[in-house]
Amino acid sequence: MARTLTQSRFRKPSVIPGFGLTFGFAVTYLSLIVLIPIAALILKSASVGWDEFWRIATDGRTLAALRTSFGLSLIAALVNMFFGLILAWVLTRYRFPGRRLIDAMVDLPFALPTAVAGIALGSLYAVNGWIGGFFDFRITYTAIGITIALIFVGLPFVVRTVQPVLEDLDKELEEAAATLGAGRWKTIFRVILPPLLPAVLTGFALAYARAVGEYGSVVFVSQGIPYRNEIAPQLIVIKLEESASYGPAAVIATVMLALAFLLLLCINLLQAWGRRRFGSAG
Repeated sequence: MARTLTQSRFRKPSVIPGFGLTFGFAVTYLSLIVLIPIAALILKSASVGWDEFWRIATDGRTLAALRTSFGLSLIAALVNMFFGLILAWVLTRYRFPGRRLIDAMVDLPFALPTAVAGIALGSLYAVNGWIGGFFDFRITYTAIGITIALIFVGLPFVVRTVQPVLEDLDKELEEAAATLGAGRWKTIFRVILPPLLPAVLTGFALAYARAVGEYGSVVFVSQGIPYRNEIAPQLIVIKLEESASYGPAAVIATVMLALAFLLLLCINLLQAWGRRRFGSAG
């Protein structure tokens, strides 16, 4: 009886036949693409020994690169969360000439090679560039330039995550709130934003994860100076070039993996709380 109950909980009815075959294929595919490479990375980093692992992980240059990567990625994700929500709102709630063109341009960072994006941003924000020439301070080769590149690659994740939820959001709720005497700001914070919170957090998490691992576009707007504007992916490539083995680079990559996993876990827990608190609209 207990075995039958366990099986019924594990195997639920589905329109797709062949549960065993499809489940086995899914696990195999996940293992080959995700689990086995991650396990290989951890084993390679462990091969250097614990003392060497700790020395590389706590080295001042490594910590500075990790602070730069995760700190600037956080700033970029927060900016994308705010402006991505506004952009999704405009594209969903308003009709104006060129809306479809702007909507299509949101997906450009998905299709554009990161190296091309880096060259474009570098030429625009250089001292003699179209945009950088208007400022009295340098944008490229600074933390500002890195943050702009991270904002560029992460914006679509927020917009495309929030947009479907906004389209499904019932406008009658806003009308009912206005009828009951709620002001514009009260309607936004008490009626509109709560159902959007899980989707906004999901977009933030995706944009943050994308920014942390970005390399191609950043190398064109960053000098990669240690302790100043060197990001962790740059340091990993440098370690690969300096060493004949993958060990030192694997150590930094493993630390990045652990930190990213912890951050995403916290964000997912926050998402789960938002769904329980405000419903499953996200």
